[in-house]
Amino acid sequence: MKQLLLSVLIFPVIGIVGLYRNSPTENLVEIRSGEWPMNLERDASRHGTFYSLIFRDQQVESTVVLDTLVFSNLGQLKYFGQALDVLKTGHNGDIANFAAYSVKRADKKFDGVWYILRTKFCLTDFQQPEADLMNKTIKGL
Repeated sequence: MKQLLLSVLIFPVIGIVGLYRNSPTENLVEIRSGEWPMNLERDASRHGTFYSLIFRDQQVESTVVLDTLVFSNLGQLKYFGQALDVLKTGHNGDIANFAAYSVKRADKKFDGVWYILRTKFCLTDFQQPEADLMNKTIKGL
C-alpha cells in the first residue's frame, strides 16, 4: 500500500519535470569558427520555434564572451535576411535599424564589404561571404 501511495505522489512530479526539459537545439549553419565563432541555430520547444544567432562579442578581447541575438519566429529571421540583401546592394555607411539590434554596412578599402552587428550590449562584424552564407541558410528555411 505504501508503494502504491508513493508512486501516485511521485509520477505527477516526474511528468511535470519532463515538461520543462531543455528544448532540442539544431545548429543550422556554422558561419565562422575559430577564435571569433558565429552560429545560426534553431531552438524548438512546446511554445514554438525560435532562432538564435550566437557570436563572440568583439568589444571584449581579454576573455571569450558569447552573446545571442534571438529571433522569436521565422518571419523575424527572414526580415533579417532581407536587410542583409538590401545592405548588399547598398552603399558604405547604410544602416538597417531594428528594435533590438542594428546592422551597418562598413566597407574596408582592401578587405571588401563588412557588416557591423550591434545589439544593446555587444557588437560583432562579419564579411560579405559570411552574410551570404547566413542569407542562403535563411532562404532555405
